[in-house]
Amino acid sequence: MPSEPNSRSAAPAADASLLERRMTAWVGKSLKIQGHVVSEEDLTIDGDVEGTIVVGDHTLTVGSGATVKADLTARTITVSGTVIGKVRAHELLVLGETGSVIGAIVAARLRMADGAVVEGPVEAAGGRSATASTDASR
Repeated sequence: MPSEPNSRSAAPAADASLLERRMTAWVGKSLKIQGHVVSEEDLTIDGDVEGTIVVGDHTLTVGSGATVKADLTARTITVSGTVIGKVRAHELLVLGETGSVIGAIVAARLRMADGAVVEGPVEAAGGRSATASTDASR
């Protein structure tokens, strides 16, 4: 029986190292979230989210099958799915060929693929911080 405690202590250590290696939070396809989402790490959404999403100085990715009815704020945002709401990217907004944004866009830089759809006003600051640009216009 002395080997049992060793095998049990090894399993949690292995689980801890797997968690430490994870670099991105993830909302899976079968998950639906309503409310205010705040992440202190990169976030990928493949499911449905309604509310607000704040990722701060990190990257937010909206996957091709995702539907997000929320206001988004992040350093870099990549949209391959559907976003309905205000999008604020402090550095870069990337719209993939299957991506669509229905709502206002404020971004320092905007990269848009053929096939992407935008319905709403776009303010691209040409490389300046989107936050600084918006603050200066107030």
